[in-house]
Amino acid sequence: MLDMFFDPRAVAVIGASRTPGKLGHVVLSNIIQGGYQGEIYPVNPQADQVLGLPCYPSILAVPGPVDLAVILVPSAQAVPVLVECGEKRVRGAIIISAGFREVGAEGWQREREMVEIARQYGMRLIGPNSLGIIEPVSRLNASFASAMPRQGTIAFMSQSGALCTSILDMALADGIGFSHFVSLGNKADTDEITCIKAWHQDPHTRVIIAYLEGIENGPEFMRIATQVSREKPIIVIKAGTTQAGSRAVSSHTGTLAGSEQAYEAAFRQCGVLRVRSLQELFDYAVAFARQPLISNPWVAIVTNAGGPGIMAADACERAGLQLAHLGAETMERLSRALPAAASVLNPVDLLGDAPAERYRLAVEEVYADPNVGSLVVILTPQATTEVEETARIIGELSLRNHKPMIACFMGRSAVEPGVRLLHQYNVPNYPVPERAVAALAAMMHHRHWRERPPAQPEKLIADRAPVRQVLAQARAEGRLTLDDLEAQEVLKAYGVPVPRTALAHTADEAVALAEQIGFPVVLKIVSPDISKKMEVGGICLDIQTPIQVRDAFAQLTYRILHAMPEAEVLGCLVQEMVSAGKQVVIGMVRDPHFGPLLRLGVGGMYHEFLREVAYRVAPFDRREAREMIQDSGAYLLLQGRYSEPLADVEALTEILFRLGQLASDFSEIVEFEISPLTVLEKGRGALAIDIRVVLK
Repeated sequence: MLDMFFDPRAVAVIGASRTPGKLGHVVLSNIIQGGYQGEIYPVNPQADQVLGLPCYPSILAVPGPVDLAVILVPSAQAVPVLVECGEKRVRGAIIISAGFREVGAEGWQREREMVEIARQYGMRLIGPNSLGIIEPVSRLNASFASAMPRQGTIAFMSQSGALCTSILDMALADGIGFSHFVSLGNKADTDEITCIKAWHQDPHTRVIIAYLEGIENGPEFMRIATQVSREKPIIVIKAGTTQAGSRAVSSHTGTLAGSEQAYEAAFRQCGVLRVRSLQELFDYAVAFARQPLISNPWVAIVTNAGGPGIMAADACERAGLQLAHLGAETMERLSRALPAAASVLNPVDLLGDAPAERYRLAVEEVYADPNVGSLVVILTPQATTEVEETARIIGELSLRNHKPMIACFMGRSAVEPGVRLLHQYNVPNYPVPERAVAALAAMMHHRHWRERPPAQPEKLIADRAPVRQVLAQARAEGRLTLDDLEAQEVLKAYGVPVPRTALAHTADEAVALAEQIGFPVVLKIVSPDISKKMEVGGICLDIQTPIQVRDAFAQLTYRILHAMPEAEVLGCLVQEMVSAGKQVVIGMVRDPHFGPLLRLGVGGMYHEFLREVAYRVAPFDRREAREMIQDSGAYLLLQGRYSEPLADVEALTEILFRLGQLASDFSEIVEFEISPLTVLEKGRGALAIDIRVVLK
């Protein structure tokens, strides 16, 4: 799909330069020195020859066909140059030049022009504001990063060019190889979705990793990532998670950062592994690239030092992994082979004087134990430690089994020769136990995702006509919020239960409605100028008699008219009082990239103690709704404690599913909040008590 970038037959460098140090010179030199075997055409109207190659005045003067153009001219010249590329039938262009959307409106316009030109001629673009790309398989270094990394099975993309050069340097030092290395720049055309789709079926790629500052088309990203992550792990470091970071992202590549909660929820829902640092990014990527996928959470540890073994055991428990129970036969053979002072329990402690042969005996036995799903081998350099021979033994044993083996050679200079040998055998090494265990935990997380049944598409059959009518009426009246009765109508159309409610314009009407509904009741002030009634004292609870209804009606209207004389008061809502049940809060905001983002938390007196809020991007199925409840602080509340009854979790699950569908069906609704939604005893349902709906 992107073969014009990854394996072009001919490359033109537009803006090639004879001056060392200039980008046009560096990029052309990198293509030549990288070992690219296709045709190379420098383009510069001021030169006849560059770096020993014939130079052409324009792309149109190049004698042969060109698959890929690398454009390094100033941004003002990039548009006419791209038109010439289209006329030449160039299939792809990498625009290294900066000065586009990241600099403001004029740059935005130039970038849009280039995209239109590319679409007109059927061309694909990478950039602008890009470092370029490096393709180790085809030996193409079409970038201004001088190093050509090793060929490997990790496909990498980044919105930051400077980060690319740093990562290349780290990868070279650690022996990490790549199948593809792409600097996306401003993502005017080719973006993370395009690359993930292209690398899905790529035989050279086992794992996809990315540094991203923003995702423009969130729903499409989730759709594609959900498919691909079931076959290949996708690991992402998402920058711009704080306010300061978001501002920096906007000025860096002109990308809107988006909601932190939306990214967290979206990645979780589509199987993307999110990391917080470059260290984690490569720790996980190397494990996936070099080892078979973990099959179960049972970890064995072999060590020559008790302390690091304990640290690894602690890390396993914290990460949700478990120490394997070694079989009786395994422990018996270990007891015969190891010194009496050694420990044959897991962690298996070989003692500080363990030579390479002792490692071989222990690792061979433990690795073959059917109760073991993965193995961490820890080595600390002591006086009798045979670092290189131990590394060689571990590497050879790792080839005999289909279980992940992770090494933890602790230290630096003393273990460096052994670490180099481990790399040759594709055994990942981590300098501390916690990092080794974290890599296994990431593999286990991905295993769980792959084994998880795909989401079931569930389209709710709802009566959308009343919702459309309510929204149209609000629009016609110039309102951006719905009143309480309108909000109730919207929820009822989607099968969300609400308490019996009616509008009273006078105290007499309020009494009549209260007697009709049945005591006790609640009175709520009704005003288009008041959205949060509790904050202004606009609610009276637990009204038991007609006299109390009259008093409450007078009190509410008097209080609001004097506190907010500009507010238009239409009367009071009379609503049945729901005193039993557990209170939760459900909200929705519309993220600019991912769409409707639902949140679930605890309301009422428990809010201070159960603060965990769960988020999901809608739409989602009922299983996801159930897991959303389990991820929130509301789950503990709903389970009931001591003599408290279980709450109706199934009813809440259904309501979350229906609200997600409502938010997906009506993009005009940009925000809503149900505070509270009262979940009754198991089997009795739930009721949306107070509802606020905001329109676009």
